[in-house]
Amino acid sequence: MRIILFGAPGSGKGTQAQALAEYYKIKRICVGDILRQEVNKGSSFGKMVKSYMEKGLLVPDELILDLIKKNIDNKDFILDGYPRNLSQAAQLEKLFSEKNIDTYVFVYLYVDRETIINRLSKRLICQDCGANYHLINMPPKKDKICDICKGNLIQRKDDTPKVIRKRWEVFLKESKPLLDFYKKKDKFIKIDAKAKKDIVFSRIIKLLDKCD
Repeated sequence: MRIILFGAPGSGKGTQAQALAEYYKIKRICVGDILRQEVNKGSSFGKMVKSYMEKGLLVPDELILDLIKKNIDNKDFILDGYPRNLSQAAQLEKLFSEKNIDTYVFVYLYVDRETIINRLSKRLICQDCGANYHLINMPPKKDKICDICKGNLIQRKDDTPKVIRKRWEVFLKESKPLLDFYKKKDKFIKIDAKAKKDIVFSRIIKLLDKCD
């Protein structure tokens, strides 16, 4: 199964992508994680990416496409965090054609703005392994310490309410033509993702199994 997982920042893409990858035993390609890895390396590429991320802006398409090409093949996968706009979708379709990928399911996780702000402003990230936590919905067992690797938990600079609102505006502007594009495809699934993660996961599985 090949899945494109789409949603606004804070819609739960990362959590659901990891769960789906484990459930279906497929490769997870998380653009956000790959970008953050580059930032942590302190490479010239990472520094360029960091300047965009901290302002709540999207990383330029050409930079993202290079990363996708290096990480995708025609085996089963779940693509998390790409495409984010119509131009990227067109580039991805071309890449799929080059790699003989002719079938996939597009899954849209819908969440409203206030839910997004509440989720992201209370989110913590492990600076070592990248694991996600939430102060209310999914707190760590020990304050500011990762349950998995014992690394320090931090709040990303782009998870402040001001930057979150900017990210939401960018998302709305870019997402409408993208969603219209994928709605014309055979397999388009829209999921109400405001519920708890286990409920959302069950909804996704139920609909994906119908598409298989």
